[in-house]
Amino acid sequence: MNPEILNSVHPAGPSPGPDAPLTCRPAPASAPTPAELAVEVRKLMAGTAAEPLPEEAFDRLARRWFRTQYAAVPPYRRWCDRRGQTPETVGHWTEIPAVPTAAFKELEFTALTPAERTTVFESSGTTASRRSRHFHHADSLALYEASLWPWFRRHLLPEVEPPPALRWLALLPPSGQAPRSSLVHMAAAVIRQTGGDAAPGCFLAEVDAEGGWRLRTAETLQALEAAEQAGQPVALLGTAFSFVHLLDAMDAAGVRRRLPAGSRLMKTGGYKGRSREVPPEELERLLAERLGIPAAWQVEEYGMCELGSQAYDRVAGRPAERRLFRFPPWARAWVASPETGRPAKPGEVGLLRVFDLANVWSVSAIETGDLARAWEGGFELLGRTPGDTPRGCSLMPRAEEETGE
Repeated sequence: MNPEILNSVHPAGPSPGPDAPLTCRPAPASAPTPAELAVEVRKLMAGTAAEPLPEEAFDRLARRWFRTQYAAVPPYRRWCDRRGQTPETVGHWTEIPAVPTAAFKELEFTALTPAERTTVFESSGTTASRRSRHFHHADSLALYEASLWPWFRRHLLPEVEPPPALRWLALLPPSGQAPRSSLVHMAAAVIRQTGGDAAPGCFLAEVDAEGGWRLRTAETLQALEAAEQAGQPVALLGTAFSFVHLLDAMDAAGVRRRLPAGSRLMKTGGYKGRSREVPPEELERLLAERLGIPAAWQVEEYGMCELGSQAYDRVAGRPAERRLFRFPPWARAWVASPETGRPAKPGEVGLLRVFDLANVWSVSAIETGDLARAWEGGFELLGRTPGDTPRGCSLMPRAEEETGE
């Protein structure tokens, strides 16, 4: 195993605040099964409000999850033993060892046997690169979808129940071409949940020979024109670079669209490792100008294949507010000091860690490799740690002109 990975997780702080004292509570004597935890967290997803769980309640749940995963995931148990942190020694959820995403490239952090695995989500990258892997079976995929839907609906479809009738357009390949993309699976799942058509026709990219995602720009421009003429609001889903390629195609064609009121978009992914970067504020402005989707209806998503939950930075249609990412109540993000591993003070830059109760059959405590600042009510994402690999699907899209077509 790569020793750099083993040494990349700093000792976690003992409390949610940088100077708070340790509060130990006895850990439960026995570990529930992952299936039992799945039932428990699904009840939480179905009944919880948007407000975070009380600290003591989340701590109790997180430490129960740790006990189960320590018992059920052998590589994680060895990881924890080498650090000297076990369910018997951990007194607070921030002490639970967080596995860096890079370790998922080398070890199989899963409670599922090879025979039980039916799906694997992989991180983005070149075809030659080693990728992080998150293994699933039918029950874990059902839990993944149960986790993603309520938080997606709250942030992208906040108006009424049932959600408004939208024309869904995904600047992504269909799942048949990208079966190992958690983002593609997520897009198909939310479209189906709203009663929309998740057929390949609403997925407007394709996978090229090198594994990149190539946007079918002519087809995308036609779909946007048809939606504008029909007066049907559009929901666009895609990576940041897919939107950049769309804007480039619109500029080349001399096209601007004024999509109907109620149109919205969700973008995800960063720019590191690509030749063209567009600052977030400029991209937001350009999308508003070219598509007619106001900034208030543009939502940023933060997710990764190693997690079962996603964070969003605003509720669609709300007036301007501070753009902070927030996870659902069953997941909690915190920022660790890179020097001490203790929780950083508000506004200080540190390493973003997430504890995700939706990761029942894997590992809940994840060190993301991203830099962030914690503020009251959420976190500000700053980008990857120096020398780390670019995250997520921002590496995947390729413009048609990049492939010579």
